[in-house]
Amino acid sequence: MTENDYFLAWGIYAFAALGCILVWFRITRWMWRYLREPLRLLGVVLLLTPTVVDPARDLLAPAVAISALELLFKMGGSAWGAISDLTMAAVIALGVYVIFALVRLPFLRKAQARRLAQAEADAARHDGDAAAAARPIEPREERPVPTPPRDNLRVEPRI
Repeated sequence: MTENDYFLAWGIYAFAALGCILVWFRITRWMWRYLREPLRLLGVVLLLTPTVVDPARDLLAPAVAISALELLFKMGGSAWGAISDLTMAAVIALGVYVIFALVRLPFLRKAQARRLAQAEADAARHDGDAAAAARPIEPREERPVPTPPRDNLRVEPRI
């Protein structure tokens, strides 16, 4: 495999992986937020984690593909290396996500309290507006529609 073929194969894989990630995001869209985000993260890690195939030539391949092929066809010995690369990447990504979620939690609670206070203020204001809502609505004043001149056939919208 030449270097050009290698880059072409990675480009095709990247394009296909992007499509799979978009489908995975669409599939997990309906889930609860704290289940959806780690599942999406694991899907991205599975598709985008590389592993070393040939250490002498410094060639990489997708770790999920190498581990699946090695386990199915029982050839070579790089299956456990690919699985350890996947596990390490998943643990690091989930660790970073947990830190991100813990940092985000106080901001979400503050926003929720602000929305609750806003809803209470809107409810109190709505109770005060009940008397104003009981009055009859005045009909819109009718304006005469101007007739266009005969030489101009352009129709203007009525605002």
